[in-house]
Amino acid sequence: MSNIESLFATRLYRAELSELGKAPTPDELEDACLSIAADDEAGHKWSEENNYPGYTSYASLDDLAWRFPAFKDLAKVLKKHAKAFAKDLAFDLDGRKLTLDALWINILPEGGTHASHIHPHSVISGTTYVTMPKGASALKIEDPRSALMMAAPLRKTDARRELQPFIYVEPKVGEILLWESWLRHEVPLNVAEEERISVSFNFGW
Repeated sequence: MSNIESLFATRLYRAELSELGKAPTPDELEDACLSIAADDEAGHKWSEENNYPGYTSYASLDDLAWRFPAFKDLAKVLKKHAKAFAKDLAFDLDGRKLTLDALWINILPEGGTHASHIHPHSVISGTTYVTMPKGASALKIEDPRSALMMAAPLRKTDARRELQPFIYVEPKVGEILLWESWLRHEVPLNVAEEERISVSFNFGW
């Protein structure tokens, strides 16, 4: 009798942000994000110069947890989620801890996208979702084997989820998603009339 099993799993962690401790509410995070964006001239300049639609604090602010209490509380709970995900991944951290290396704001307007990318020099990356209006973009995740498939035929549209070349995850406000940093992902066209607001982060080792 034949036996077929799935190997080399790609894990995606999904949870309510508040599931592992005190977390800022989406309203608190939204107020903080909009306040920071209003004053961050360097962030707007970088976004414009690098053709990033909307606003990101990625290249302009690296101390959000120090500037705003909401981000201080966020950083604490993010560390708990990262620890839980690392346990699921069976990481042998050899006595060292994962560290929150980067934390940044993303504000994506109608028509904005974020091209396919990975997060080099990190172990775990993720996003928590602050504002997701109707029609806001899902997170698009790419099968990490895509570059190796070469002459393989396309998958059927009704293929099982673990065989799909792309997975679209529609997060809810207040949720957190975590993945290993080598996993290629993107944010497709935002068709919502309102801004899509999220906070992304990286953990190193």
